[in-house]
Amino acid sequence: MDPTQKLILASGSPRRVDLLMQAGIEPARLMPMDLDETPKKAEHPRSLARRLSTEKAHAANDAVKGDFYWDGSYILAADTVVAVGRRILPKAEFIEEAASCLHLLSGRGHWVFTGVCLITPDGAVRHKIVETKVRFKRLSTAEIEAYLASGEWRGKAGAYAVQGLAGCFVQKLVGSYTNVVGLPLFETTQLLAGEGFDVQAAWKEG
Repeated sequence: MDPTQKLILASGSPRRVDLLMQAGIEPARLMPMDLDETPKKAEHPRSLARRLSTEKAHAANDAVKGDFYWDGSYILAADTVVAVGRRILPKAEFIEEAASCLHLLSGRGHWVFTGVCLITPDGAVRHKIVETKVRFKRLSTAEIEAYLASGEWRGKAGAYAVQGLAGCFVQKLVGSYTNVVGLPLFETTQLLAGEGFDVQAAWKEG
């Protein structure tokens, strides 16, 4: 990592860290922000993803404000929302929630929206919303029960992780795969590069 450019990731998601590392970007600090992620009344899934990613970025920025060491950092935040129509699916914490999500997703298409927010060292705020259409095969009772038993659904938007066992359920995907994992790499690296972050800095060390 170039010591002259620091990236703070306002998330504790191992998936987002892995995706950034895949692009050769190592976050200097992880700052998961504990915010209320409850959708507002009649809030559109796309709007929710934008709002939460923005709130997380500003919360992390406020938390390091005045700290000389982190002065001049890039702050990156993201939030992923899974929806069927306008119905926003939860980040499942209970098996009943997960079962409900899987039954709803079975045999139909759904949308995955990820809001990405970047606050630059000079305080500029940049946003991007990426959407991907995903269609699941029709799931049998046995498949749903086996997936629930795996525990992979816990804490995941829509109760599934596409990079894991649930990849077997995806019949069709239109758009960014990394968006469904939790961080659209193309759009994120373009945001960073557009604001002067050297995305390829670590590539030269290989």
